Amino acid sequence: MYCGIDSGASATKVVIIDEKKNICGYAVTKSGIEFAESAQRCLKSALEAFGGKEEDLKMIFCTGYGRYNVEKCTGRRTEISCHARAASHFKPGKITVVDIGGQDSKVIYLDEEGKRVDFKMNRKCAAGTGAFLEEISAQLGIPLDKMAELAEKATQNLTLGSFCTVFTKTEILTLARQGKKLEDILRAVYDSVAKRIIEMAPLEGNVVITGGVIAHNPIVGHLIEEKTGATIFVPPLPQFAGALGAALFALEYDIGKNIDNDKSDKTEI
Repeated sequence: MYCGIDSGASATKVVIIDEKKNICGYAVTKSGIEFAESAQRCLKSALEAFGGKEEDLKMIFCTGYGRYNVEKCTGRRTEISCHARAASHFKPGKITVVDIGGQDSKVIYLDEEGKRVDFKMNRKCAAGTGAFLEEISAQLGIPLDKMAELAEKATQNLTLGSFCTVFTKTEILTLARQGKKLEDILRAVYDSVAKRIIEMAPLEGNVVITGGVIAHNPIVGHLIEEKTGATIFVPPLPQFAGALGAALFALEYDIGKNIDNDKSDKTEI
C-alpha cells in the first residue's frame, strides 16, 4: 500500500492506494495549526475506511503547506507536482490543470508526456479561492454547502467588479440594498471566482479542475467552460487530487520510475 498526505493550509487529505493504483481509502479533516497531529488523525481515518493498518504502508509521500511538519514521510513533493500528477492519471496527454484550493489557486500546463512545462499562481490574495467563498458564506449567513445550489437558481446575471474580498463584500451589500435576489448575488460571486481564475492565465484545450472548491461548487466549472469555450473535466474526488498525486509518486518512486521534473521546492509559496 502507498499513501499520500496533503497537509493543506485549510484541510488535510489522505489517500491510500494499492500497487495497481486503486484507491483503497481516503479521509479529510481540518488542518488547524497542528499539522502533524491532523495528518496522523486523517491517516488513521483513511486506514479505518478499509480496515488497513499503518504497517501495511510501504511508503508515504507528503505535499501541501504543512508537508515539512509531517515526520513520517518517505518523500515530499510540491502541490503543483502532485495536482499535475493526479490530473494526468485521469486525463493523460496535453492538459491544463486548474487547482482551486482553500488559500491559493494554480494553473499548470502539462505536455503530451504529462510533464510540467509552465505554471502560474494567484497573487497573495484570497480572491478566487475557498477562503473567499467562506468569507461570503459568513457575511450572508448561508451555509457554504448551500451556496452553489442557490446560485444555480439565478435568473439574472449580475456583475461584481472587484476581485478583492473586502471590496466584493461591500458590493454585495450594495446589491442587497438595491433589492437584488440572493440567488443572483450568489451567481455573481461564483462568476467572480471564475473570472479570477481566467485572469490568471490562458485556459486552452482540455482543462482539468481539481481542489475543494470545484468538489463542492461545480458551478465554477460550468462558468469557466461558458466563458472560455474550453473542455472542462473534473476528476473523481477532486478535493483529494493533491494526496492522490503524492500517493502515485510514492508508488512510482518505489518501483524506480522517473517520477517528475520537479527539481526544487521553489514552485511553492
